[in-house]
Amino acid sequence: MESTFLPSACPHDCPSTCALEIERLDAHTIGKVRGAKDNDYTQGVICAKVAAYRERVHHPDRLSHPLKRIGAKGEGKFARISWDEALDETVDQLKKATAEFGAESVWPYYFAGTMGLVQRDGINRLRNVFGYSRQEMTICTLLPWTGWVAGTGAMWGTDPREIAHSDLIIVWGGNPVSTQVNVMTHIAKARKTRGAKLIVIDPYRTPTAEAADTYLAIQPGTDGALACAVMNVLFAEGYADEDYLARYTDKPDQLRQHLSAKTPEWASKITGIPVSDIYALARAYGQTKNAYIRIGYGFARSRNGSANLHAVSCLPAVTGAWQHKGGGALHSNSGIYNINQTLITASDLEDRSIREMDMSRIGAVLTGEEKDLFGGPPVKALFIQNMNPAEVAPDTNKVLKGLAREDLFTVVHEQFMTDTARYADIVLPATMFVEHEDIYKGGGHMYLQVARKVIEPYAECRSNHDVNCALGQRLGSDHPGFHMTAWEMIDRTLKDTGMPGADEVADGRWLDCSKPYEEANYLNGFNHPDGKFRFSPDWKALGDHQGIMPSLPDHQEIIDAATEAHPFRMVTAPARRYLNSSFTEMPSSIAKEGRPRVLVHPDVCVEMGLVEGDRIRLGNNQGSVVVHVRPFDGLQRDVVVVEGIWPNHAFEEGIGINALTSADRGAPAGGAVFHDTAVWMKAA
Repeated sequence: MESTFLPSACPHDCPSTCALEIERLDAHTIGKVRGAKDNDYTQGVICAKVAAYRERVHHPDRLSHPLKRIGAKGEGKFARISWDEALDETVDQLKKATAEFGAESVWPYYFAGTMGLVQRDGINRLRNVFGYSRQEMTICTLLPWTGWVAGTGAMWGTDPREIAHSDLIIVWGGNPVSTQVNVMTHIAKARKTRGAKLIVIDPYRTPTAEAADTYLAIQPGTDGALACAVMNVLFAEGYADEDYLARYTDKPDQLRQHLSAKTPEWASKITGIPVSDIYALARAYGQTKNAYIRIGYGFARSRNGSANLHAVSCLPAVTGAWQHKGGGALHSNSGIYNINQTLITASDLEDRSIREMDMSRIGAVLTGEEKDLFGGPPVKALFIQNMNPAEVAPDTNKVLKGLAREDLFTVVHEQFMTDTARYADIVLPATMFVEHEDIYKGGGHMYLQVARKVIEPYAECRSNHDVNCALGQRLGSDHPGFHMTAWEMIDRTLKDTGMPGADEVADGRWLDCSKPYEEANYLNGFNHPDGKFRFSPDWKALGDHQGIMPSLPDHQEIIDAATEAHPFRMVTAPARRYLNSSFTEMPSSIAKEGRPRVLVHPDVCVEMGLVEGDRIRLGNNQGSVVVHVRPFDGLQRDVVVVEGIWPNHAFEEGIGINALTSADRGAPAGGAVFHDTAVWMKAA
């Protein structure tokens, strides 16, 4: 067979969902992976980790056949078994748990190891058909999405291609050079053709900040204060668009009065940013009508993350930037697609009286904390797809304690022997995206893509869809979703949504689902009954049952602030060559990342007598980890950064950085607070 390039789409947990072209060398082998040049968002540019994807697909450590545990949980000792044995054992244990403790004792657990709608969300069909415990999706998007919807009422924003028409771009709380490279493609075009300026706001000098015209090193969890101070200047110096405010916003006069005391001087004490820099930011934004804010996820992963993101989203409503081509803001376009996933998830059978447990609190759930079980039975059977909670979930020590329970039956469907898989009773080998079909939507752009498989599955690997169907059939369900191929499900889902079928979308490479300019920029009104942007959101409707959310944009003082006992604020930022715990097995990624390191301000290093490569211990009340020091001047002196979710075994004591992150629920409705951690630091 001659090599040929076939179309596909990147499945990983990234807003870009890049349009790909993958070289098929033969029926079982891929070669090069490149971006699709004719897609006007991807524009042929993809990240280095996906470009080297053949390392993942053909990695010698891929799981190749079903396994059954023969050693202690976590020991990693398994024996090979057949698929029939694995599925039969799984079904027997699911039935046993249901018979003895009720269906709620079974918890299907998943997230975004793939973003494909069929392979990711089909596990919910098992949940809804058989009445298993529901899962609250808190680990990634709940805090930022709540903050964005609080103001706009909808999950969309200015078309990212509009950046090419911007004269000022602010990347707030994101690092697209490392985590969404296509954003930088469009920023580069605006800088080259228009002389656009780039401002980056982040707790540390990321590769994106390195490329910026202006970088502001903010104290973690204080973005709301900075946004308020910017708005204070906008009102005080005449940059607010009074006509726009009167027509499109809810309480402009109350906001103006509220912000009168939120000066740059006030914000500087909270954020650590010099007063002059706050004025400069506000004036640059106020003087540029076509200013575009690309709002990231990172700064929302804090106890006050929703309030912070809402405050930032208020800026284009004050200046009226939404009205101008190249102006406005975008957090995510995930709300533009409206895919009917009823067949995939059996959502029409969902029983909302069944408990919904917080996925970020899996440690508390598995160790039996009453408030996390909502009065229901303990979890006796756990089925995991697309997720590696032993490394990714907060409070790692508690997660591992729960996974180690001898009375817990755990099945993990995975591509590699992750730390989670090492605790499983049954491990099932999973396909990769080039080995199955799926449908993808991009939160960072506006394209729907359907991808056929490129090569045949490796060894005995099976797709999530095939495993879910096999379990559903063995459990006796006649739901049609358990008796269809993935392609049939994709086709039916698209047609049920009123879109062309699977073959037509796949042959066309992608389907543009973008909204008209006026709607994307809310020029017909925001998505609230009165059409107005909410400076004063209905937080109670968004889950604020304790009444702790600020009535107008503000700095919400509920973070894990530095104290004498815990004097440093820690951010666990993404690494450039890893994506959550994916890619941590690839030789090229490991070579670039090296080992877990903590970025520490040089002044602190001098005070503590630390030099490059020294071992230090970071800790708090949850635990401690040993990492190596890298002196770094691109952050405030009481901020430390550990990049990447490294496997637990990459750390000296076999426990990863999320041992220190809290499983507390962010306000108002929950969400993981990975970047809101106070720690102590001492020589190891």
